[in-house]
Amino acid sequence: MAYIVADPCVKCKYTDCVAVCPVDCFYEGKNMLVINPDECIDCGACEPECPTTAIFEESDLPGKWHVYISINKAFSGAIDPSEADTEGWPEALAKGVKIWPQIMEQKSGLDGAEEAEKELDKLAQISPEAGEGG
Repeated sequence: MAYIVADPCVKCKYTDCVAVCPVDCFYEGKNMLVINPDECIDCGACEPECPTTAIFEESDLPGKWHVYISINKAFSGAIDPSEADTEGWPEALAKGVKIWPQIMEQKSGLDGAEEAEKELDKLAQISPEAGEGG
């Protein structure tokens, strides 16, 4: 069972988790990260490192964030983006599915991350654009 990056990461994109991942299974979007579940070895090293509590073992993912399972799979390349189950996704996100670049080094969080940590229900704010990778 793999780990999933969920709603609290959106608009924060802290990368403390990336620094401890032994298999480099994180992928970077413009305003969040995702985990490739086929590459994740379920070690759990990333979960306690996340300052926003955005990473969950798939079986522990709150039901309200179930949609993030397919988001992680599609944007990390675990499934063909054209075959992604986009039910429940915002229209703009569903139209822009492409594999994001792998990220292998820690970076600073996004500008405004501290304020974004307090926001709820950020699904509609996910950008389909790729991050810089690294």
